[in-house]
Amino acid sequence: MHDWDASADLLAHSVIGYAIERLKLAKPTVWGARPASELTDLLRGSISPGGLGGHEALRLFRDELMPACRPMDDPLNLAYVPAAPTVAATMFDLVVSASSIFAGMWEAGAGAIAAENEALAWLVGLAGMPSGAGGCFVSGGSAANLSALVTARHAHAQRHPRPSRYCIAATDEVHASVRAAANVMDVDVVFVDVDDHDRMTGDALHSALEAAARENRTGVFAVVASAGTTNAGAVDHLDQIADVCAERELWLHVDGAYGLAALCAPSARPRLAGIELADSFGVDPHKWLYTPYDCAALIYRDPSLATRAHSQHGAYLEAVDRGEWNPADFAYHLSRRARGLPLWFSLATYGTAAYEAAIEATLSTARALAAEIRNREGFELLLDPDLSIVLFRLHGWTSPRYHAWSQDRATTGVTLVVPTTWHGETCLRMCIIDPRTTIEMLCGILDDLTTS
Repeated sequence: MHDWDASADLLAHSVIGYAIERLKLAKPTVWGARPASELTDLLRGSISPGGLGGHEALRLFRDELMPACRPMDDPLNLAYVPAAPTVAATMFDLVVSASSIFAGMWEAGAGAIAAENEALAWLVGLAGMPSGAGGCFVSGGSAANLSALVTARHAHAQRHPRPSRYCIAATDEVHASVRAAANVMDVDVVFVDVDDHDRMTGDALHSALEAAARENRTGVFAVVASAGTTNAGAVDHLDQIADVCAERELWLHVDGAYGLAALCAPSARPRLAGIELADSFGVDPHKWLYTPYDCAALIYRDPSLATRAHSQHGAYLEAVDRGEWNPADFAYHLSRRARGLPLWFSLATYGTAAYEAAIEATLSTARALAAEIRNREGFELLLDPDLSIVLFRLHGWTSPRYHAWSQDRATTGVTLVVPTTWHGETCLRMCIIDPRTTIEMLCGILDDLTTS
């Protein structure tokens, strides 16, 4: 099973041939979820004592299973936060899998970890953090947020008596994974009001903390700010929030899973002022930094605080050199693949200027879309985009009408645009992260909405 023979050689050519064809596919055919009962029937018998054989298993995946998924890298996939991995990043993901690297400890994966650290250092530089800042790559924003908050609580506990209840402060617009992390950690959330554009301000944070103190909720140890909320793309006032955190000795974690990629773009950098003051932040390269799933970068201002919170010990780990950069020390994981390597390879292949150009292009397209919506009769732009998410509604449309249009266009393969709500009303949301998405394509969708 593990030995390479002539049949493995043939299978390798088939598998790599499929991967190449998938990379060359500019626009997928009409793909989407199928009922579980159908897929169960298709897969029945696929795992058996004798096996199907590699070619039949590949055929089953290619012809039946993959069409029951919705690839995230279509230029007209505008829902949620899609993906648009570069060719180089996707190809190198194959190399990472084939290389069998354990990238939790330096001793086992030094070369891979060193390359990952170069990509992390690039992000540190974009954020304006000190040169000693660093961290590791984790599976996604959920893992980054949880690991950072565990570090924050541990650091707080070293300086302050244990409160009756630990708390974090965040707005109701914060990503759901932050509330999930609070549940996992068994800590409370002090909710902070947002302004008319869904942003946290320093004054609102100050008021929320004062109100919490009057209620004897004195165990706040961290504030989670958003650099690009998932729903509206709103960027909290990070500089104001950092000032409040500094005054009260609170950890500032910035969830920038989507939005902090905009640090690449000079036009967006002023909106992200204050990120350099954060104690930690997370950004997902599998979103707007053009790498495959799954990959999030977790950065700490002082990585030593993370090692104190996360380093794992045991008889079988005593030989680990704790003086080296061990990614397992910076998050709740131990085993990990070198998931940051595709980002490093893509950056090394294309250069950082290409990333700047790609993200500036998407920001420009989002601004052009906002202007187009603002000038179209029957359309209402709900707010000027902070980044590349555009919210709008159509006069006279009801929630069922939005959902019916969205379902039809997804089913027919035209576009994926799903409704959301903003301030209690149903609307449409487009998230633009792919530089191949043009304003002409988007105007075509607006035209379609006009005639629907």
